[in-house]
Amino acid sequence: MREIVVISGKGGTGKTSVCAAFAHLARNKVLCDLDVDAPDMHILLDPHIRRHTPFISGNEARIDPAACQSCGVCMEHCRFEAVTRRGDVFAVDPLRCEGCGVCTALCPAQAVAFPEKHCGDWYVSDTRFGPLVHARLFPGEENSGRLITLLKQEARTLAGEQNLDLLLCDGSPGVGCPVISSLSGAHLAVAVVEPTPSGRHDFRRVAELCDHFRIPVAVLINKADLNAAEAEAIVAHCRDKGYPVVGSLPFDPLVTEAMIRRQALTEQPSPPADRLADIWERVLALATAPQHRNPFQGGASAGAPARA
Repeated sequence: MREIVVISGKGGTGKTSVCAAFAHLARNKVLCDLDVDAPDMHILLDPHIRRHTPFISGNEARIDPAACQSCGVCMEHCRFEAVTRRGDVFAVDPLRCEGCGVCTALCPAQAVAFPEKHCGDWYVSDTRFGPLVHARLFPGEENSGRLITLLKQEARTLAGEQNLDLLLCDGSPGVGCPVISSLSGAHLAVAVVEPTPSGRHDFRRVAELCDHFRIPVAVLINKADLNAAEAEAIVAHCRDKGYPVVGSLPFDPLVTEAMIRRQALTEQPSPPADRLADIWERVLALATAPQHRNPFQGGASAGAPARA
């Protein structure tokens, strides 16, 4: 089984729109939305949920006012200033509590409970493009990296059960822990880049992250005609580093129109849809290249842009 993760150095580059088009074009695949902090793949794919599971991670302290003796030990030892006091009543602010458990361990009256924390939910769903594994963290919750790892494990298991040979993931943007978890085990990362100074800067950071973990990177320049100079700078950087540019897409209102219809761009015939179909074929060829041969090395044209 091959794993392709669509990533971006920053938000708003069109990563999910590109991944949705790939999902429409791909065959024998499991889809996985790994942007658990702000998921949006489900908006386009309209999933029918088959399995809904709470995501439990960490603990959160709660003071029982009936058992509390108002001694203040919990407030004295809480490094995060999560314990509040109003008169003789002590309580834990859930927005400050880090789940360290000090208050629970030190409370002489054993008045502090330490239940597990419900941080979000994850799902296995059916879509018109195939099975989808996705999730939603509650606002402000942490452990997105752990949830992403769980999603990928479930997606791999599902692929094995249904004899599917491709895992296509919509990864998290940026370079933090969620992205590292998204890239784990991937055979290819497809970086969607927009031709702006910030887009180029953040692409370099995420490409360096992929290099560190030895994940091959392919590049798709989105809205390439909005800034020709920046687009050429991205191509030049890719040529220097040996990252293949699998294609470019112009700015086109059809993308927005497809989003309004809650469709992938490739579901309706159009010149951008044809370009994306060609780009997908190049991506698939790179992802399925033999393991012993790195397709990103060994050839002066390795970093040359593909013409869509």
